[in-house]
Amino acid sequence: MEPPSRPPTVAKVAHVSTVDISLRYLLLNQMKTIQTEGYQVIGVSAPGEETPVLQNAGIPYLAVPFARSSSLTPAADLRAFWHLVRLFRREQFTIVHTHTAKPDLYATLAARLTGVPVVITTLHGFYFHDRMPRHWRRFFVWMARIGGLFTDVVLSQNPEDMETNRLEKVYPESKMKFLGNGIDVAWFDRNRLTTPCLQATRQEVGLPADVPVVGFVGRLVKDKGILELLAAARIVRQQIPDVHFLLVGPADTAKADAIGPDIARHYDLEDACIFTGMRQDMPEVYGMMDLFVLPSHREAFPRSLMEASAMGVPCVATDVRGCRTAVTHGRNGLLVPLGDVPALAEAIIHLLQNREERHHMAAAGRQMALERFDEQQVFATVLAEYARLLTEKGWTVPQPILA
Repeated sequence: MEPPSRPPTVAKVAHVSTVDISLRYLLLNQMKTIQTEGYQVIGVSAPGEETPVLQNAGIPYLAVPFARSSSLTPAADLRAFWHLVRLFRREQFTIVHTHTAKPDLYATLAARLTGVPVVITTLHGFYFHDRMPRHWRRFFVWMARIGGLFTDVVLSQNPEDMETNRLEKVYPESKMKFLGNGIDVAWFDRNRLTTPCLQATRQEVGLPADVPVVGFVGRLVKDKGILELLAAARIVRQQIPDVHFLLVGPADTAKADAIGPDIARHYDLEDACIFTGMRQDMPEVYGMMDLFVLPSHREAFPRSLMEASAMGVPCVATDVRGCRTAVTHGRNGLLVPLGDVPALAEAIIHLLQNREERHHMAAAGRQMALERFDEQQVFATVLAEYARLLTEKGWTVPQPILA
């Protein structure tokens, strides 16, 4: 390990993720807030289409050739690791803050080897889960354990992951702290939308007027429960023939379980499904929905459920770790067993046919978002950990930038 150099006048922070889409959609507001507190913040990931957005937002960006796959790709992973070592040695970061599985392993090790004073991991949900083959589950447990040797603190988005960690003994319990997750509740607010705006968006995406709309937001992969959703959609249409399903998100072609819009043909749903791809007007998109569905197989603390609740859209989600954190059964939505297509269809039909219940869930969801899903609480926790660790290690804590 290289000894740390003299403390810089400005604390320099690298947020490291596998892909730029995570920096753009999960971390941009956090990085901008950290920047206003006097830190110099740089985004680090594999390059992609979102890097200009980061730079236009005032966040410098550095590329590392991470392989998109979460499994080991030895040659590519070794190349990314040595790239990180050279990058950290050159840039002399004060803090390296990692996100997602590969950075949690390779970037933490590279940070320690190059003498980075503070290393932090945000746990966006354990990659292993109970339905995974045993050998792969064991592999990902050990992968996380090794990364945990090199980090100062692990900030867990999901409280259930804290208990999983205790049982699996992944990270030392002394390193685990609860972080939570959040969204911009002022941006995701139905009161900001106007009827003409919603009508225009509805016309743009091709939704007929006055039909019930069931929405999904996320990557188009089997792991998100897309196949179960489409199977349930066939059942729902038997009772509510004019229902439409709005699926928003990219086709994640780098994943083995990627799904394309043509999948609707296999379920005879071409006339009922609209695939929009990525959208930048998400409050308007949620505003068109009567109901939001996330039948995911695993989650950490899904932003889509928080966003839907903040927009006053009742949710149906699988009863799995992560979804349970964002949806309270009977309050802001309904939880159904994982993989249970009839139960998923029944929950969708029930809420579409009960306007008053949807109305109560919409109000409760907005209240939950204000109380529990405000991203400013998350940012405050991150900044407090930065200050604590810098102080413990004898480094200067930056002062906020005055407007």
